[in-house]
Amino acid sequence: MTDPAPLPMAEARIALSHLEGNVRRIRQWTEGKTRIMAVVKANAYGHGADRVAASLETAGISDFGVANIQEAMALRTGGGVRQQSAILAFSSPLVSQIESYLRYDIAMTLCSFEILHAAEATAAANGKRLSVHVKTDTGMGRLGLPPADTMELLRAVRNSGYLDLKGVYTHFAEGSRPDGFTALQLDRFRELVTQYESESCRTVCKHAASSGAMLCRKDSWFDMVRPGIMLYGYLPDPVMESSVPVVPVMQMEAKVVFVKTLDTGDTVSYNRTWSAPGPRRIATIAAGYADGYPRSLSNRGTVVIGGKSCPQVGTVTMDQIMVDLGTNSDVKIGDKAILFGWEGPSADDIARITGSISYEVLCSVSNRVCRVFI
Repeated sequence: MTDPAPLPMAEARIALSHLEGNVRRIRQWTEGKTRIMAVVKANAYGHGADRVAASLETAGISDFGVANIQEAMALRTGGGVRQQSAILAFSSPLVSQIESYLRYDIAMTLCSFEILHAAEATAAANGKRLSVHVKTDTGMGRLGLPPADTMELLRAVRNSGYLDLKGVYTHFAEGSRPDGFTALQLDRFRELVTQYESESCRTVCKHAASSGAMLCRKDSWFDMVRPGIMLYGYLPDPVMESSVPVVPVMQMEAKVVFVKTLDTGDTVSYNRTWSAPGPRRIATIAAGYADGYPRSLSNRGTVVIGGKSCPQVGTVTMDQIMVDLGTNSDVKIGDKAILFGWEGPSADDIARITGSISYEVLCSVSNRVCRVFI
């Protein structure tokens, strides 16, 4: 006889129907004119890469972007994507990693001559062609050569017998701002790819737009777009105006594990940063900063219990938070508290209070929080 699995104290509920709905809205926005590369790096922004990718394939996605070769291998072997789906690892590889790109059929980001020569040698030694996307630095300042040097890199790829050019791409530093530097980067990228396609007499998949540019620069769509945060229900900048009504995919919930009554002046949590202004009912909830509820929310956050918004009080601890239920409450042990999601505060709300961004809030939900797919 085996013991039944204990109920989780904290859950991240992942609404796959919301995810698929967001894909439909993105596809409607792009008018079906481009391929969509779904960005599922960082465990699909904390949502669970394998299940998210499988759901995205159901929604018609066959291109995926991840951070590095480790994430790509995990996605390829974890059952999240079919073999025929394409995976691009955005990071420039180490030489010792190149063979894994061949073994697991992962497209490699190529942005230096050193890696080009190593990639050719590795592919030749294995008797295979290696898929690459050449990345150019038009102003992000992170990876890639300037456009003029990238042109030389593209020529070298074209002349290689072992490298298969699958795409050319760049990344915007201020993608949510359509003018100014974004316009300059777009001009630089367009000039590069136009020159390459004219010189080589061939077309190549061109991609530049992540969520922000997708929304504000239709001329940045090219052949493929790379939505990330929009897939998961948020805008890259919460003050943006958007015609794409995406819906949050994750809701973080935790159980009430204790309820107590405080008298006037009683204090709560480390360093006694909150004291009861009068008699209060206080609930202790089984989630803290080790679960992804930021410590910087101490005395500033709210949670929803039974449809009612309750202020978080006292210092957020590693494993638990306390909330003020007021003077009259029927909340009991085992009740559900919504920390953020579609029925409570949003990840944007938390980010605004803590001086962060929704991306970080989602990615910070730790592995000990059980993902429940609904």
